[in-house]
Formats: sequence, structure tokens, C-alpha cells
Amino acid sequence: AGREMSNPQPLEEKVYDMSGARLALTLCVTKAREGSEADLDALEHMFQQLRFESTMKRDPTAQQFQEELEKFQQAIDTREDPVSCAFVVLMAHGKEGFLIGEDGEMVKLENLFEVLNNKNCRALRAKPKVYIMQACRGEQRDPGETVGGDAMVMMTDDSPHTIPTYTDALHVFSTMEGYIAYRHDQDGSCFIQILVEVFTERKGPILELLTEVTRRMAEAELVQEGKPRKANPEIQSTLRKKLYLQ
Repeated sequence: AGREMSNPQPLEEKVYDMSGARLALTLCVTKAREGSEADLDALEHMFQQLRFESTMKRDPTAQQFQEELEKFQQAIDTREDPVSCAFVVLMAHGKEGFLIGEDGEMVKLENLFEVLNNKNCRALRAKPKVYIMQACRGEQRDPGETVGGDAMVMMTDDSPHTIPTYTDALHVFSTMEGYIAYRHDQDGSCFIQILVEVFTERKGPILELLTEVTRRMAEAELVQEGKPRKANPEIQSTLRKKLYLQ
């Protein structure tokens, strides 16, 4: 009972070392996805500015999504120089848990996430792996509500000797589970365009930048088939430290 109230200690800032190589792989189905080229251009600009070595592949089949990612993992693990961080951008039609390849077949997102985890990619063990998905996750559409909300982010501290298999990953979905994602025929997708804008113009830890992306997306007025729609990204983080790109 009679405990004195003490001021909580501020969290000591632990930051990922970003001095090594930064690698990016973008796999994008452009067929029947108008506006994809605008997204690819924006991403290329972003990766240049953030000093990433970037590889882009257009129109992968479902199997090639898996193969290209495994090739990327092998290239990372066989590099001589230290690697700091990997970004994987996946753009396609999709439904919850799956992406649809150029051939109409489906690939499981979980299988793609697994390729770079702490067990399967040694060079990225304990290092940040960021997956960015621009794809539908279902058929639902959000007309919006008249109130505001906030994004919540969980962070865990360092552990000494062993590390969980699935830490240090950040999964950024363009839309909520079950919902469709929006793309403009000329301008590209609202999500990729805003994400590139924020990542290139702002400094700060990536989770703060993603909160700003969420804010801007929530404000964006989207129209689909003449009806007003709202969309927001969903962020799943197991990062253990702050990740600064600038």
C-alpha cells in the first residue's frame, strides 16, 4: 500500500544497426492491375533515396513468387559483406492469406514470410525484415464511420542468447483482413504512393512513419464505382528495436 510513486523510466532507445547493405526485392503482377507501373516507379525512387540495392520482377507466377524469394534469401546468405536489412514488396491480386500469381494460381503468404525468418535466413538473423503487401485480402468494402482512432504498436526488448524464430519482422498490409485494396488506373495505389511519400520525406523510426501512413490513408477520399470508400493499412510488428531508414 504505502509505496511511493516513482516516475517511470523512459525506454532506452535500442536501434538496429543500418550500416551494412540494404536489400530490396519487389515482385509485382502488372497484368490486369492498371497503375502498377506508377507504384513500381515510386518504389524505385524510394529505394534509391534510402540506399537500397533493389531488384524488381514483373508478373511472377505463383511458383515464381516463392522461387524468387528463395533466390533472394540464398543471395543474402552467400554475400561477403554484412547485410543490415531486407525489404520485400509483394503486389498482386489476392485474398486473405494468399497472393494470386500471373498464372492465376495462389501462393500462401505464410510460406513467403517463412523464407527470411531467423531460422531460414542466417544473414538476416536478428535483423529487420520488412514485407509490404499491396493486395486485396477479401471482398469487403469500408464506407467509413464518423470518428477517429489510433494505431497501436507493440515492441519487445532484446533477449540475450537465443532469439525467437519470428522476431525482427514487420508485415505491412495495404488493407485490413477481409477487405479489398484500392488502386488508381494512372496514379497507382493510394497505399504505395503514400508510403513512398512518407518514407522519403520524413525521418523517424519506421513504426512512427507507418502511423503517419495510416493517418494519411484514413484521410484520403477514395471513390470506387462512384461510392465513397475508406481504407487503412494494417501493421504487424515483431521488431525488437527502432528501425531508422533515413
